[in-house]
Amino acid sequence: MNILMKKSLTERLAILSDAAKYDASCASSGTVKRDSRASGGLGSTEGSGICHAYAPDGRCISLLKILLTNFCIYDCAYCVNRSSSNVERARFTPEEVIWLTLEFYRRNYIEGLFLSSGIIRSSDYTMEEMVRIVRELRVTHNFRGYIHLKSIPEASPRLIEEAGLHADRLSLNIELPTDNGITRFAPEKKPANIRRSMGDLRLKIEAAGEPTLQTKKRQRFVPAGQSTQMIVGADGANDATILATSGRLYSSYGLKRVYYSAFSSIPDSSKNLPLIKPPLMREHRLYQADWLYRFYGFGIDEITANQAGGMLDLTLDPKLAWALANRAEFPVDINRAERERLLRVPGLGTKTVKAIVSARRFRRLRLDDLQRLGISIKKVQSFISAEGWSPRRLIERPDLRAMFEPQPEQLSLL
Repeated sequence: MNILMKKSLTERLAILSDAAKYDASCASSGTVKRDSRASGGLGSTEGSGICHAYAPDGRCISLLKILLTNFCIYDCAYCVNRSSSNVERARFTPEEVIWLTLEFYRRNYIEGLFLSSGIIRSSDYTMEEMVRIVRELRVTHNFRGYIHLKSIPEASPRLIEEAGLHADRLSLNIELPTDNGITRFAPEKKPANIRRSMGDLRLKIEAAGEPTLQTKKRQRFVPAGQSTQMIVGADGANDATILATSGRLYSSYGLKRVYYSAFSSIPDSSKNLPLIKPPLMREHRLYQADWLYRFYGFGIDEITANQAGGMLDLTLDPKLAWALANRAEFPVDINRAERERLLRVPGLGTKTVKAIVSARRFRRLRLDDLQRLGISIKKVQSFISAEGWSPRRLIERPDLRAMFEPQPEQLSLL
């Protein structure tokens, strides 16, 4: 350990920030508003003064996203930081993480902290170190920015409960969509323990959300809720299986988000892992399907019913793919259809549907009215009827799919 600490702070920051990039669950949405301008302290969960940076694959990296250490006693086959890996190791002290968070915020680089860690010594020892960091930030330094803490399922419930008093969001990563996959690739981890910790956390969050009899106030406990992450493409599970697991997690544990992270090939990986990583578009399609399930009233089975091998179409978004496979549901009359049917029209989102429902109270809508609402007529015209417009035989065209597929591009030779 002394050898690990001999690296400079800059060298360790480079190692441990790079090691944290594989965890996708770092969004800062959903928390309560806190602002130091009104009550003193340092930082804010939102507002001006935050510099958002984006990685080449589109992930937001506006939080200081680091590991406490990339040393780990576990040997999960899909993890670059597993105990048998030959990666360069490093570790921060809790004081260094606190100092980095405060200094990065003062320099206007970040809006908060995303902290995870490999397991060192034991689950409780590691969790205690992480809890110490967030407690010091909140209590000693009055830091009011966003904190997302990666919890360790095997840690003591007392430690996870204390973490929830200081963090905005806690995540307990399920890692893989099936118990068989976890047993095969991460034998030290117990799926039942992960689910039990998720259930305990949900009960604590719900209890904190109830107003007390004396003060009528709600306790501040993980205001942004809990989330999890699943690795896509490591264990051979298809998209239907992944989405079915997500649906169960949302309904059983009240999760705010399930994050999907495309598996990345790692050095000296197990022969049981795929040699080629899945396309990032698969990850993107899973997020779109997740959105349909959560906000558009689609069932998981509907989204994947007509997809070959239970895999989402990489060429078309899931809503459009569903519409093309269920043409009998269209056209939808935008002047008469209920909100639930409008939400199934490709090209209409929740905000535009709300605008349509509001506008049609005063007049029957035409295509040019939709255009003024910011709706792409090219996307919706095949699936709707409006005043003065009917798609006629457009919805029956055998080449309708080709109208929506991206045009082929000439590849560069350089």
